Amino acid sequence: QVQLVESGGGLVQAGGSLRLSCAASGRTFSTYGVGWFRQAPGKERESVADINWSGGITSYRASVKGRFTISRDNAKNTVYLQMNSLKPEDTAVYYCAAGNPVLSRYPYWGQGTQVTVSS
Repeated sequence: QVQLVESGGGLVQAGGSLRLSCAASGRTFSTYGVGWFRQAPGKERESVADINWSGGITSYRASVKGRFTISRDNAKNTVYLQMNSLKPEDTAVYYCAAGNPVLSRYPYWGQGTQVTVSS
């Protein structure tokens, strides 16, 4: 079993930065890939970025490439999402999930953290 808790969300002006953290419990966390997802009001949930178990492979949706960076510290059981040059369209609830990014199967989800970007 893996439990995930996101933190680091908040209100920021356009152009600003936030760093989200996804802290995990469970000794097997380092064997899972992790994805960050977001869902804006009235919209479908979408994948933002993902990282494999070792941190050596990452991928991003096109709209965040060059602005967001996903990383992980397995010694701390934590995955991060550094978000720079934020835009109002990045406003959403952000979730982390643990599982298999290649198969897009994520059995473990956090509760989400709100990110609001003002123009």
